[in-house]
Amino acid sequence: MKIKEAMNPSIITINSNTTPLEAFQKMYKEGIRRLFVMDNNGKTQGVISYTDLIGVLGNIKPNKEGITPHIAEIMSKNIMTISIDDDIKNAANLMIRADISGLLVLEDKKPVGVITKTDICRLVAAELLVPIKN
Repeated sequence: MKIKEAMNPSIITINSNTTPLEAFQKMYKEGIRRLFVMDNNGKTQGVISYTDLIGVLGNIKPNKEGITPHIAEIMSKNIMTISIDDDIKNAANLMIRADISGLLVLEDKKPVGVITKTDICRLVAAELLVPIKN
């Protein structure tokens, strides 16, 4: 099965000036576990995960000017990607090897969606579950 058949075509983004608390609130509202950080031109700058935010939210301290850090200061700039036409098995292997839970899906080097471990688990469950006969 190809990535395009299982990916989520919705990419939820924030900008680099977003605070960690704002990012966490957006994740909660959207029911997601990662946000992609985009610049004003729509270019992907980084990614921030739920786990990343949990690790820093309890330790955030304003600087001397009373300003809390922005996402740009804590996001990962190493964004793992996969092609829309790649195979689901490759996505699963890449996530396992990199110990991550999601990949940005690209088509012609442009972001078009997201594929996560949860998406892959849903596919596996759909294949394994057999309707119960009455």
